[in-house]
Amino acid sequence: MQLVLASGSPRRFELLQLLDRPFTVVRPDVPEQQALGETAQAYVERLARSKAAAGANLVQAPDAVVIGADTVVVCDQQVLEKPRDEADFQSMMQRLSGRTHQAMTAVAVHHQGVTQARVVVTQVSFKVLSEKEIQAYWATGEPLDKAGGYGIQGHAGKFVTHIEGSYLAVVGLPLYETEQLLLAVETNAE
Repeated sequence: MQLVLASGSPRRFELLQLLDRPFTVVRPDVPEQQALGETAQAYVERLARSKAAAGANLVQAPDAVVIGADTVVVCDQQVLEKPRDEADFQSMMQRLSGRTHQAMTAVAVHHQGVTQARVVVTQVSFKVLSEKEIQAYWATGEPLDKAGGYGIQGHAGKFVTHIEGSYLAVVGLPLYETEQLLLAVETNAE
């Protein structure tokens, strides 16, 4: 079976390599817009499923196993997307400062028209952030393409006081759940 990662994320690429399976990459263009009344968990799962299915359409190989994933940060029941600009980023950091929020990552595996998905929810607590720390973090350039405006694996790691759940899911790809979905596809294909 041909394994394909439907993502342009360098973090997901690096993490999937840890499963020691050869794979290729496609970059589907899936709009990321939360529907009115859609929960954060339903939203992130829909995005992962959509990316996996769109990736399968790009590959057009009947035996391809395509992985799609997405991550959102949720605080006060509100999804914090990638920051639009510095003001949006500052607002996010002030909201996350000294509080616990959820990082939700969905991973979906699409094979022969069937998509299976899992959502992993991790609790992440931040220390109280000073204005200087927030400005310095923005200056690194790191927050620009990150859900919630931060990358736990980078400079923002120093803001994290506690994590409950999957660290790798916060980075962008929960390896245990991904491996279990791939094993299920392999078992069903035998």
